[in-house]
Amino acid sequence: MTWSVPHPEAAGRDLQEIAADWGIDMEEAVARLTPAGGVFFMMDEADVQRILAYPHTMIGSDGLPHDTQPHPRLWGTFPRVLGHYCRDLQLFSLEEAVRKMTGLPASEFGLTDRGRLAVGAAADLVLFDPDEVIDAATFEAPKTPARGILEVWVNGRSVWRDGGTTGARPGRALRLHSLSLPSHA
Repeated sequence: MTWSVPHPEAAGRDLQEIAADWGIDMEEAVARLTPAGGVFFMMDEADVQRILAYPHTMIGSDGLPHDTQPHPRLWGTFPRVLGHYCRDLQLFSLEEAVRKMTGLPASEFGLTDRGRLAVGAAADLVLFDPDEVIDAATFEAPKTPARGILEVWVNGRSVWRDGGTTGARPGRALRLHSLSLPSHA
C-alpha cells in the first residue's frame, strides 16, 4: 500500500499482511482501505528487457511524487536504465539509453525545445558518472536518491548538486497548445 484515506497507517505495508492482521480476506481489506493506492508486481523481467531493447521504446516513469510511500521507480527509473540495463546488461549503448529518455520522447510528444543540446533549446541536463549511476530506492526506502548523479539543471539552473536539492525551482508547465505534435500517417 502506498496510501489509504481511512487507514493512513497502512502506507508501506503489504496488502496480504494487512488482511491477515484484520482477520479478513484481501478483497474485504481493499474495500476497507479504499480510497487508496498501491504498488503492483506484474512485470516479468524478460519482458522488460525485450521491450527496453526495442529501438522505438521510450523510457519514462509514472511514479507518483505525492504518495506517502511512492513506488521506488519515482526516484530510480532513469538511473536503473543507465546503470542496470545499459551498463550492466548492455541491452543498448549509453547514447541509445539517453536518446530513449530524451530526444525520442521529446520528438514524439512535440517538445521542440527539449531532448537535445542546441542553441535556444531548454537547458535540462543531468551530469552523471556512467560507471557509478544506479538506482538506490527500495520499497522500504522509496525516496532514496540514486547514486552517481552529480548535478541536474532545469532550464539552465542547477536544481540538484552534492547529493541534494539546491532549492531552485525553475521548471514550468508545458501546455498542449504550445507543442508541435508529429503527424503519424
